[in-house]
Amino acid sequence: MKTRLRALFCDHLSIMRGKYLPNSKIGDGSTRFCRSTFGVHYDRDLLDAPGAMMKQGLPDMELIWRHDDIRDSWHEATQIVLGDLYDDAGEPLSLCPRGALKRAVAGWEAKGLTPKVGIELEAFALQADDNGRLVPYDAPGGGVYGTGPFADPLRFNDRIWAMADQMGFSLEMITAEFDSPQFEYVLTFGDAVKAVDDIVLFRLMAREIALEYGIVLTFMPKPIAEAGGSGMHINLSFADESGGNALSSGARGGPEHMNDLARGCLAGLIHHHQGLAGLIAPTANSYMRLQPGSLSGYWQNWGGDHRNVTTRISSEGGAKARLEHRMADASSNPYTSVAAVLHAARLGIENGHKLPPMETGDGFDRTDAKTGTAIDLRGAVADLERDSALTEAVGADLCANHVFMKQKEVRKTRDLEGDALRDFYVYFI
Repeated sequence: MKTRLRALFCDHLSIMRGKYLPNSKIGDGSTRFCRSTFGVHYDRDLLDAPGAMMKQGLPDMELIWRHDDIRDSWHEATQIVLGDLYDDAGEPLSLCPRGALKRAVAGWEAKGLTPKVGIELEAFALQADDNGRLVPYDAPGGGVYGTGPFADPLRFNDRIWAMADQMGFSLEMITAEFDSPQFEYVLTFGDAVKAVDDIVLFRLMAREIALEYGIVLTFMPKPIAEAGGSGMHINLSFADESGGNALSSGARGGPEHMNDLARGCLAGLIHHHQGLAGLIAPTANSYMRLQPGSLSGYWQNWGGDHRNVTTRISSEGGAKARLEHRMADASSNPYTSVAAVLHAARLGIENGHKLPPMETGDGFDRTDAKTGTAIDLRGAVADLERDSALTEAVGADLCANHVFMKQKEVRKTRDLEGDALRDFYVYFI
């Protein structure tokens, strides 16, 4: 028998916030949280951020969920649910990232298209040494596409897979990534809100299961300075009213077979490249990953089956035709990131932005693109502020709160480096 409910939301810093509630709440229900959570920073500093009402009495907001969204969790006798946030007047809270994604989906549905999303997560595994300092997990046989006990001696990923199956997550892949001890987790395509619900719960589940093995599984973009970075690649397509893939122009994919929808989406993603970074690569640590020649989405470009461009066009056509946006990392809120990418793509169509030529360089020694993201969080936040079309689309209140918190973060992390910078984030991301 399930004896309690764990009710959760993913906040502005991509931290999962929630409560344990009695089984009487297992059904359509709600619970209240302090709205000023949206003014709390990683270091628990309380800030008078826009919309957080920190100096207006720290009032309540309400998390409301549907019975159909409740699912079994990875903890015995506990069910789990994600909900939407509402203000004290009963209106959708403008700061709610899940609400922002629902608005982005509605924008596409008004065009007769349903966004489909698939997300790839990358993470590093750390463990404490004899002095309690976090060091890389000892996986001597790890490396790109590594599997089995040499890549994961404790086999914590086996437990993650088994629990994902038990919870109904549709896993497409777990493998070791290029740097040891780095892992990649891929969930299959689905409707955008459900796909992101699944990814935020999967990410939480994976971190909590790994911790049982003494592993801090971190989705930070660059927790190990001498290793590569970890991204959150956002794959997207659109179902038309007949259920077909609207990005497909036939059985073959790739740049030479793109249709007008794909071209318009690409043009929007290119046009809003700098502004997007401020939302979807939102930490000081993000800019250790976002560098030229790092397969990270730095350059303002696009291409075919090319991992060194920011938006990659699948070589598969038909039902599997898709765009892959490679800039985001999982220090971002996945709801906000997917919303921002969907809005940027839609704005490309609605505003008729011009699609520049496809990247022909290798991305290491030669790149056609001459513009990348900002070199640091400060610059990226300034770029986001300048992109009024994107901020209005995502949500003016949400973006104002985000900008304020990230400007504070710039100052908080200015003098941090190495382990100190990593530890500012590592237990939250």
